[in-house]
Amino acid sequence: LNTKREPADIHDRDGSSSSSHQNLKSTTKWATSLENLLEDPEGVKRFREFLKKEFSEENVLFWLACEDFKKMQDKRQMQEKAKEIYMTFLSSKASSQVNVEGQSQLNEKILEEPHPLMFQKLQDQIFNLMKYDSYSRFLKSDLFLKHRRTEDEEEDLPDTQTAAKRASRTYNT
Repeated sequence: LNTKREPADIHDRDGSSSSSHQNLKSTTKWATSLENLLEDPEGVKRFREFLKKEFSEENVLFWLACEDFKKMQDKRQMQEKAKEIYMTFLSSKASSQVNVEGQSQLNEKILEEPHPLMFQKLQDQIFNLMKYDSYSRFLKSDLFLKHRRTEDEEEDLPDTQTAAKRASRTYNT
């Protein structure tokens, strides 16, 4: 049997080049742990949408800012980022203040000598707050469940399309 196939059919046969497969079952991964959710940019985006509706988006924004801060090595950049984190999330005048214990002990003096883990205890508090509070509600939310349904539907689609293509190749030879 020598059937000529279109290049797209060759790639679609195993489904690996289908764009929906690259994202496949991210919701399953997100539901496994908050860590997995926060490692996935799409997961972070969906979690932020949820937190925004709950008026607590500042928690994940603070956590993300701290993650970026820990990766910095240039002292001047660290000073700027530390000040930005302090002014945005921790100062009494912060525009997106997070509610953590010990923030009153932080003052602007500490910002002069920043180190990568200077916000770690506060970041851990926010992580635990999200993990044991917001995250469980997120997994039950319409936003998450709708995304999971969409993923399930996309998962079913390629197999149906691939089977139809195989059938059309079989009958059109």
